Amino acid sequence: MNEKSYINWQSMSDSALGEKIGTFLKHHRIEQNRTQDEVAENAGISRSTLSLLEKGQSVSVATLLRVLRVLDLLNIMEIFKVEKQMSPIELAKLEQKTRQRASKVSYVKEQPPKSSW
Repeated sequence: MNEKSYINWQSMSDSALGEKIGTFLKHHRIEQNRTQDEVAENAGISRSTLSLLEKGQSVSVATLLRVLRVLDLLNIMEIFKVEKQMSPIELAKLEQKTRQRASKVSYVKEQPPKSSW
């Protein structure tokens, strides 16, 4: 298998994962024809911090998020979305509660106002 079809992320060390992230960011920065200085300035970090990130060095999550935002790559955060899953039993109970047919609307007669007598 080639690298594009399968990467065993579990077996990679933290530093190797950091390098993958750094390579990803550098690739997209260059594809957008942006310099390190430009991206760093827009992200509110130093160029040396961006350089460390692109080399896979340890930086804060906030720094990573700033760079992703500047490179318009926050869409990768979609993978972290958590959706509540409903069990089949809960689903069946919910479906039982839904109305199966319409019913006549019953009108309530207005009560005559009570007199003070």
